[in-house]
Amino acid sequence: MSLGASNPEYVNARVRSRRASLFADEDYRKLIRMGPSEIARFMEETEYEREINALGTRFSGVDLIEYALNRNLAKHFDDLLDWSEGRLYDLVSRYLRKFDVMNLKTVIRGIYTETDPEEVQTDLIRAGELDNRTIDRLLEVDTIEDAIEVVSGTIFYESLSAAHEEYEETGALVPLENALDREFYEHLLEDVSRPPGRTQPQEGPEARYIEFLQAEIDFRNARNALRLARSGADLDPAAYYIEGGVLFDASDLNRLVGDYDALVDHIAENKRYGDRLSGALGRLREADSLIQFEHALDAALLQYADTLSSIYPASVSAVLSYILAKEREVENIRAIARGREVGLSESEIEEELVIL
Repeated sequence: MSLGASNPEYVNARVRSRRASLFADEDYRKLIRMGPSEIARFMEETEYEREINALGTRFSGVDLIEYALNRNLAKHFDDLLDWSEGRLYDLVSRYLRKFDVMNLKTVIRGIYTETDPEEVQTDLIRAGELDNRTIDRLLEVDTIEDAIEVVSGTIFYESLSAAHEEYEETGALVPLENALDREFYEHLLEDVSRPPGRTQPQEGPEARYIEFLQAEIDFRNARNALRLARSGADLDPAAYYIEGGVLFDASDLNRLVGDYDALVDHIAENKRYGDRLSGALGRLREADSLIQFEHALDAALLQYADTLSSIYPASVSAVLSYILAKEREVENIRAIARGREVGLSESEIEEELVIL
């Protein structure tokens, strides 16, 4: 099935309007100088007004900001699904499963660190396929094994069950988190129009969808490689390789996992990324910590999605680019609010932001 059976032109027009209301870099610079209550008042003058007003009687400070951000994000992505039809709906709904993955990782980390479920709940974004009942049940369990049982019957159950054995042996969360990523990306690439044996899809409406997903998988593999190198755990990088990208194979990861400069060079030497991501690659080279590297990868993927959507404005790329940009706005505001609450300096907070 092609995107011709759906309505990308209509959805892209709606997305362009929504994208115009996203916060600009100057807005973030203003927020960095505010306390949590001031940030909430600033948000009340923006498109977050409805959420701030609805939640303001129950929450205040950072809690109010967090809940408003998450509710607004879920609303925007529900709108995307309401607008989309046919094949476009299928592609967008698959991609929004990323929030199921994020929520499951958050719950598993919360159990691992014995974090209060109320704190875990503030980090959950109910924008995927897992319904509220399932998410509420996840917040009630005390062990990772019980959390896995809660999602029996979903696409994640079998891979999580298998990864749980390795978690029990190593005590590291990496096997569980990687199992979620692999399951997510494998299902994203199901039945899209890529001929067997080809890394590139045939030209057509779905070609940009494939190209974007290949980039996301490539950057996920790069992120995993550096995380493994920094973890100190005795884990085989090839076991955490996610298939579907164009930049790495399993042997590449084994070779590059311990050499940061070679890893960045490998990305830069690829014609697809080297030609389109010069600015983002510069930030990758300058990163001197894992968090800076991951933020630079996030910025690179966002820049790549923007490039695709500008070159192919009638494709699904514009929708995917908007999803990333909206998600990034929420994460930036969240980082500022949390940073101000714990007394970080303006420069320390700026390091937590992803800004192109």
